[in-house]
Amino acid sequence: MVRLRVEFTTEPFDLDEAPAHAVVAREVIQSAELDAVDVGPFGNTAEGGADEVLTAVDALLRRSLAAGATRVSLQVNVIGEGEK
Repeated sequence: MVRLRVEFTTEPFDLDEAPAHAVVAREVIQSAELDAVDVGPFGNTAEGGADEVLTAVDALLRRSLAAGATRVSLQVNVIGEGEK
């Protein structure tokens, strides 16, 4: 089974309060059926099976853009079993 790791950020940034698009993006990732999720103020990472990650990325893009994101930066990597 192919496993993927996605790292993403949404913009514009607001250091005082998490903007709606950032909250939505985190909710999408945290509610997805992924194995490992790490959310932080400057970047977020999640891992899982290819289908689950790609489904989550689709929802992440659609919902965060609808919530006001002007830019979504993401990187998707294929990872091997046991790789962290």
